[in-house]
Amino acid sequence: MHEYDVVIVGGGPGGLNAAIAAGRLGARTLLVERYAFLGGMSTAALVYPWMTFHDMQGQQIVRGIPQEIVDRLTARGASPGHLRDTVGFCHSVTPFDKEVFKQIAVEMVREAGADLLLHALAAETRVAAGKIDAVTVVGPYGRLQVRGDVFVDGTGDCGLVAMAGGSTLLGRPADGKVQAMTMMMRVGGVDLDAVKAYMVAHPDEFWKDSRIDRLSEWPLTGVSGFFSLWETYGPPEVPRDLVLFFAGVRPGEVHVNTTRVIDRDPTAIEAVTEAEIEGRAQVWPVLSFLQQHVPGFANSYLVETGPQIGIRESRRLQGRRMLTTEDITTGRRFEDVIARNGYQIDIHDPEGKALVSQELLESGYDIPYGALVSSDLRNVLVAGRAISCSVEAFASLRTTPSCMAIGQAAGAAAAMASARGCAPGELDVTALQEALLRQDVHLDLPQ
Repeated sequence: MHEYDVVIVGGGPGGLNAAIAAGRLGARTLLVERYAFLGGMSTAALVYPWMTFHDMQGQQIVRGIPQEIVDRLTARGASPGHLRDTVGFCHSVTPFDKEVFKQIAVEMVREAGADLLLHALAAETRVAAGKIDAVTVVGPYGRLQVRGDVFVDGTGDCGLVAMAGGSTLLGRPADGKVQAMTMMMRVGGVDLDAVKAYMVAHPDEFWKDSRIDRLSEWPLTGVSGFFSLWETYGPPEVPRDLVLFFAGVRPGEVHVNTTRVIDRDPTAIEAVTEAEIEGRAQVWPVLSFLQQHVPGFANSYLVETGPQIGIRESRRLQGRRMLTTEDITTGRRFEDVIARNGYQIDIHDPEGKALVSQELLESGYDIPYGALVSSDLRNVLVAGRAISCSVEAFASLRTTPSCMAIGQAAGAAAAMASARGCAPGELDVTALQEALLRQDVHLDLPQ
């Protein structure tokens, strides 16, 4: 039996930040990841770029360990840092090289003193008196059992919580449907100057908030539109109403976010298998459309697709507190705030082609600690997108920087709860906030 203070299952943006935070606070920490690399959707599904570290006023509200990651990427020439978003979804986007990110993630976890298990999938939990006592980890190279004081679910879909019999939510209250999935692809050989020229000449062809007026001074970071071209020539098997792509870190490369697989249950292995097959099949007609009809893509070629399909939405925690749609649209302040977010509500229609978006307050909103704490598993926290929230709130906080910030808070809380011998729900939140502030986390505590 392997014994730890903190066991984190899932090495995506939430889980790896949790591992770094817990390790730095001196907890004996283990991070368990099913792939051979860390990064979650950022590396396994090519989700790109990171959106957003800022509120709409331009204030940086995600800092701490997530910003350290960006700084390390920038130092290695693997990210230009935070750039203005030319699509208009948010204030800034952060391009990054996923291969360098994979390396930096492992380095930071190991530097923090945390142990790491790759090729490892949590397969069973041992639960007693409302607590997870141990997790059985399996993989192609072995099987072992791990005991912990506090467990952090960083799977992105509350997989650990569900396995242990904890309460979760899935999809819209009326029918359980979730947002569409996308198979991302990286495309090279794109003439972005030709793309910009078309945008300037045809501004009505693009998303209403596109910053075409700033293309003479800002680098082109993303494009959403080509409406008439898609309507006329777009492949009918792809239920989408526009083309969306983002400029890569290398000249002539873009990350295309245009395929769409709808009405698939992300918790059912058969449904996810079909989604993988359908998503990968959609890549080719989308690529052909780009090459034949979109300015700048005539000489383009496929570089890679994601190792897995991008799953936007899955289970959510039933927590001590639920972050609601009204909370984020009204900018409600929370006494137990542990992170902030500045991204808008962004829903890829579970049943059709549309993108539903809603503006947020200019200053962003608070994420409360109670939304990370399981309502019925006494020693479990959630790191990342799967915290306790409404469907609309999820559609805002699901993006990478907020998942990173939530992960840092979850890891710090887990380490502190273990050290104090208390359940996470009994932790002094003021002490947690003080620890996060010392780690350069922006909380803007309510007065």
